[in-house]
Amino acid sequence: MSHETIYRSLFIQTRGVLKKDLLAHLRATRTIRRSRHASLKRDGLGQIKDAISIRERPAAVEDRAIPGHWEGDLIAGAKNSYIVTLVERHTRYVMLARIENKDTASVVAALARQVQHLPRELRRSLTWDRGKELADHKRLKLAMDLDIYFCDPHSPWQRGTNENTNRLLRQYFPKGTDLSVHSQAKLNAVARELNERPRKTLQYYSPAEKFAECVAAIG
Repeated sequence: MSHETIYRSLFIQTRGVLKKDLLAHLRATRTIRRSRHASLKRDGLGQIKDAISIRERPAAVEDRAIPGHWEGDLIAGAKNSYIVTLVERHTRYVMLARIENKDTASVVAALARQVQHLPRELRRSLTWDRGKELADHKRLKLAMDLDIYFCDPHSPWQRGTNENTNRLLRQYFPKGTDLSVHSQAKLNAVARELNERPRKTLQYYSPAEKFAECVAAIG
């Protein structure tokens, strides 16, 4: 029985909203079940100049065979606070970055700091949502030699690895809390904890182990 079947059964039995005693046993602790095709974002979904569509992304990115392809987004908190989240598709390796606000200059600078120390082979592409926080994507592409693709409007499921990672991160950074109180050291510690967690999809290796293998293979 899949996790999706279990979730649907629970939500149907409780008419769409989970009772508190059931909610306590769910990892994501969401009271309302929404379609994975639904987006709660209403800001920044306009056109981004010269954006390259995810539909132009090479097939090699889709099949996860080659490392170095990342998905990214922001998670939001109270008082207009945000955290940049990045996850590598092949290894599920996570990186987090603290930002003061979500203007494009701040987000691009935070992304550049995160990826600048990666080997060239491990920074091939980045897939992002349609948020205007990456309006200055050309600067990031030129500075980091990184191909950047954007999802279709209202389609966060096209970055499914990142969406799943963001749900895991809500265990550490609950919705409605002020994310600005967390230092970069705290974010690094959370990322390390996720990266050291074995994953079934990785044959019970951890993202950290798989990422280290990729770095070693580059030599």
